[in-house]
Amino acid sequence: MFRVFSRGGAALFILFFIAADLSTSETYWPQWRGPLGTGVSPEAEPPIKWSESKNIRWKLDIPGMGHSTPIIWGDLVFLTTAVPYGKKVKPVRNKAEGAHDNLPVEQHHEFITLAVSRKEGRIVWQKTLRKEFPHEGGHNTGSLASNSPATDGKHLFAFFGSRGLYCLDLKGELIWQQDLGKLQTRHAHGEGSSPALRGDSVVINWDHQGDSSVAAFDTATGEQRWKTARDEMTSWSSPLIVEHGGKVQVVVSATGRVRSYDLSTGKVIWECGGLSRNVVATPVAGHGMVFAANSYDWQALMGIKLAGAKGDITGTENEVWKLRRGTPYVPSPLLYGEWLYFLHHNHGILTCVSALTGKARHRPMRLERLRYIFASPAGAANRIYLSDRSGNTVVVSHAAKPELLAENHLDDAFSASPAMAGKELYLRGEKYLYCIAEK
Repeated sequence: MFRVFSRGGAALFILFFIAADLSTSETYWPQWRGPLGTGVSPEAEPPIKWSESKNIRWKLDIPGMGHSTPIIWGDLVFLTTAVPYGKKVKPVRNKAEGAHDNLPVEQHHEFITLAVSRKEGRIVWQKTLRKEFPHEGGHNTGSLASNSPATDGKHLFAFFGSRGLYCLDLKGELIWQQDLGKLQTRHAHGEGSSPALRGDSVVINWDHQGDSSVAAFDTATGEQRWKTARDEMTSWSSPLIVEHGGKVQVVVSATGRVRSYDLSTGKVIWECGGLSRNVVATPVAGHGMVFAANSYDWQALMGIKLAGAKGDITGTENEVWKLRRGTPYVPSPLLYGEWLYFLHHNHGILTCVSALTGKARHRPMRLERLRYIFASPAGAANRIYLSDRSGNTVVVSHAAKPELLAENHLDDAFSASPAMAGKELYLRGEKYLYCIAEK
């Protein structure tokens, strides 16, 4: 029997961490795209098969709802959520061009960060950081807690967009907070970009229908280090921090340009056009390259060489390769060794190409069980894990001739990406947080 706890219980190389050595950091899942920022855990060995009655160590009833991916450090799992309270209000329709009518009923919310024991599946601490009525509607497939937290092993950074940026210690005590204003998202689709960490800086993407920017804050004090204006509409992509040629840079993917900024100054290093509106997928990096994608007005995935990249590199030799079909919309790419995996839009069609050339490793793989996918693929132990909004997770082998290893189903809906550490897999649904481990 597994344990169920109720809501009344007491959530190139990517340079991410600062408080621990590399081997310790690789043991955990300190940000939503994992220890390397690629979607891969180099040490984890999670199960292949599970169900509601098999390989569930515990199942925690989460207060409220959120689509943020949980992160893992030490003996704790951290996650964010938004808990409704008070009177329900019918939302006012946004009259902007193309606005959607499928908005959820609105009410006041508590914006909460919580820590869960990996061993016991109980809430260790729960911290309400803000109480507020949302200033604009959202899409019915979204949430008010879609920005994933991040940790450096000493600090926990919770970003709720319009509800602020918060730094806590790992015991849940608030260290500092920053109110960054109100985002006005396109079509009132909601917010979702997650913070990125490097050294003593935490970086935030603030793209919306107002004055867009990217900004860095001191991790110890919350003081703003720099803020750079961006000529961009709303994007939901998270910043990517990467080092190349001795320079640490922040890469942000968006409609007008994929841009790189000097982490120390905020000045633009290079930029490249080619993506369409509504950029959601976060880039990944490796092998001296950055890989950025989206799929809305048109489909695009670019392999950008960092060596010599300066100024506008659109159409230059730094744009090594580009694909125009089968590219992802919401799910971000997965970089596993020399291979880049991505889904077609939000559908269960998985493509794998060479990161260096963009050439296909094999034919696209149709995953019949998967339907509507927001979660990004994750990799470990030469396996790929993919979850959908119907409660399904499929496991595929990371091989020249991929095989479908398992089709698993749980009684929940998964928009958050899988997280893993040790021999455990964590799936955060709209109702529950699952710890999946072989017994």
